[in-house]
Amino acid sequence: MTQNGQTYSTATRTHAAQALTREVVGATFRLRTYRLLRKILVGFILVSIANVLFSYFFYTPKMYRINRDNRELVIKYRILQDRIRTAQRRVDEIRHRDNYVYRSLFSTDTLSVPGVWQPYPDTKYASMAQDDYSSLMVPTWRQLDALARTIYLESVSLDELQLLSKNKEKLSAAVPAIWPIDRSALHNNYIGAFNPRRMHPIYHRIIAHKGIDLGCDRGTEVYATGDATVLKTDMGQARRGYGQQILLDHEFGYQTRYAHLSRILVQPGEKVVRGQVIGLTGNTGGSTAPHLHYEVIHKGTPVNPVHYFNRNMSAEEYDKLMEEMRETNFETL
Repeated sequence: MTQNGQTYSTATRTHAAQALTREVVGATFRLRTYRLLRKILVGFILVSIANVLFSYFFYTPKMYRINRDNRELVIKYRILQDRIRTAQRRVDEIRHRDNYVYRSLFSTDTLSVPGVWQPYPDTKYASMAQDDYSSLMVPTWRQLDALARTIYLESVSLDELQLLSKNKEKLSAAVPAIWPIDRSALHNNYIGAFNPRRMHPIYHRIIAHKGIDLGCDRGTEVYATGDATVLKTDMGQARRGYGQQILLDHEFGYQTRYAHLSRILVQPGEKVVRGQVIGLTGNTGGSTAPHLHYEVIHKGTPVNPVHYFNRNMSAEEYDKLMEEMRETNFETL
């Protein structure tokens, strides 16, 4: 029993010693592993700090590449701005020829597209506002958008001119291009001025005068100023408004109005030609004396009829006529 007990005790101690040895070895391994990981982590942190500090004070190859790319981007934007300005000048030249050459040949007014000159809101460029190069990017895109709007306007204008060129003969007869009464019938060459900002002589407030007033005797013949269709005739009110009037539709966006008549000689739907007598002047409606109120309306907007009279006047006659224009006192409307 003693021998067996000693054997058992020795085996137990051996087993315990082995277990303790394994625990010590395991603890030592874990400690070494922990220390190794700590060193690696500390080393990584130190390397990262060193890299940040180095990058802050010195350019790395990557930073050199980024800066080079940024410089190239700035150069490209500058080149783009120059090209946009060059394109804008060329489009402006086309627009100038459009307004002062092509449209003059077709006797039509300058095209205006509502809102075409209105810049886009800042919200359109909000995505670029926080960029480091926003001061370069945003103006460039604004230039590009402005160019696009001008190109659109000219595209619409040239499309219209192309249509007019197909109907040039009809257009030339339709444009209101003569005086609506005989010039010799004017009283002292009296012409009441077209004035969208007229101070009314009776009401003493701004009321637009959408046409011109031609002072003359009652019963003076009134001529259609271009080939047209009678769109409307109106007997009007006795002491208000236009009185007896005629509205002609010349097509191509043109209409003309002849108001304060004493007699109307045409009917709605009737075709008239330039120079045809369509009525007689009078003093009906909101009028203080016999005269003809004459309007030229282009695409829904009243324009100065005198601009169309210069087709059969010299430059000197036209300038003199413009100087003699005065505020009208013929009307109460």
